Amino acid sequence: MQMSHSILEPGMFVRHPQHPEWGIGQVQSRIANLVTVNFPEEGKKVINGNHVTLEIVYNL
Repeated sequence: MQMSHSILEPGMFVRHPQHPEWGIGQVQSRIANLVTVNFPEEGKKVINGNHVTLEIVYNL
């Protein structure tokens, strides 16, 4: 499910729509439009929410 980055909070699980091979990541922080996510297959990434809409994962 795609949502605005403004609802993302630390602890939530997300996918990057252009990089599904990164796996399901966990949000570490969100400051304004920058979201830091730790992906199991890619490590920590800082994502600009103005350019990428992360997909929230509700059921693991």
